[in-house]
Amino acid sequence: MRRRASHLLLAVFCFSLAPAGTLTPANSAEPDRLESSSWNQWRGPNRDGTLAQPTAWPDRLSGNLDKAWSVPLGPSYSGPVMVDGLVFTTETVNKQFERVTAYEVATGELRWERQWEGSMSVPFFAAANGDWIRATPACVPGYLVVLGMRDVLVCLDTATGEERWKIDFPAQTGSSLQPFGAACSPLIHDGAIYVQVGAGLTKLALDSGEVLWTVLSGGEDMMSRGAFSSPSIATLAGQEQLLVQTREELCGVSLDTGDVLWREAIEAFRGMNILTPLAIGDSVFTAAHSGKSQLFDIRLDESAEKTWTAGERWNQKTQGYMSSPVVVDDHVYLHLKNERFTCLSVADGSIQWTSPPVGKYWSMVRNENRILSLSADGKLRLIAANPSELTVVDTQEVAENSWAHLAVSSNNDQPLILIRALNSLTAYRWTSP
Repeated sequence: MRRRASHLLLAVFCFSLAPAGTLTPANSAEPDRLESSSWNQWRGPNRDGTLAQPTAWPDRLSGNLDKAWSVPLGPSYSGPVMVDGLVFTTETVNKQFERVTAYEVATGELRWERQWEGSMSVPFFAAANGDWIRATPACVPGYLVVLGMRDVLVCLDTATGEERWKIDFPAQTGSSLQPFGAACSPLIHDGAIYVQVGAGLTKLALDSGEVLWTVLSGGEDMMSRGAFSSPSIATLAGQEQLLVQTREELCGVSLDTGDVLWREAIEAFRGMNILTPLAIGDSVFTAAHSGKSQLFDIRLDESAEKTWTAGERWNQKTQGYMSSPVVVDDHVYLHLKNERFTCLSVADGSIQWTSPPVGKYWSMVRNENRILSLSADGKLRLIAANPSELTVVDTQEVAENSWAHLAVSSNNDQPLILIRALNSLTAYRWTSP
């Protein structure tokens, strides 16, 4: 394990102001919970695709989605995030700049925007998936943290967009650029940021950007450097820890020290471990690209040595891709590499059912026994979680192309659904009939 502790001197970073976009007005086994009502980071407040607080959702989509506002944008794979009445999104502009924009959640009115140079080209064999910004920002009141394609981490004031600090990891640490661009979505927790960059898994102070430690640096070749996955936090065997998937391993990491508590090798094609691993009680689920699905039971031997173990409970042939799963009542719901959707038993990994093809990518939000999914072809589906069969309650087309994670507010009165299509951001109010 390699660690660094340093206080990096932060250079002055000048943002360019760009013209505002045109506003278009328009007519069991449960993961550990954190407390938040805002969709403020990757996969929501708990980074598991689940609303923090159960909400009364309408029983259909058709006729119940009222478009509140929409704005045109450049391409992005970043999901929108919300805090303090604002929604934040990213875009790549003219294949040269990365831009962050803040809008009023209620009206879509532009609050501020900032941009910086940050483009890069991905290898030719990955070009079909685009070469624009990927990582979803994270925000808490007063702080918005954005990771750009070139491993530049920027912290902005949520109210004004003014820069608080910035770190260019390749320039300041000597790390190489990630060959496919930075994809990890930063995590904010207890005044610290955790993010997987080319230098490794890094903890920074939220208020200053000081690097506190770096671990899990990985290799230097194209198939092992950097990360595609994003970390989460779980309490496993009684200890709160970071749940981290590198391109080669699944690990539990101490939040305080960066010590690797336990680790398991995960085989995947070209190191494409992409899913955010899912904690289910004291177990962890993952599914690798061109690999297999696995559930590990995490245990701590309370003897003097305090030895951690990750024992594989089961594995089976199901292959993941880019979509991270949700769990409902002892069943995992997962979108697959073969473009199908499946339901797996947490107990033994048995396949309960598998759907016909439903698109190249899904993002999902779970609310009790309901799942809202957005496919890459822009279809929004309301699904009743059912281990006996796929039960699609309703479907509504909301975009032509969307690979960004959808965002949903926790409001009981007309939940807000945010759809980041490839070239726009649209807000829908989900009304009851």
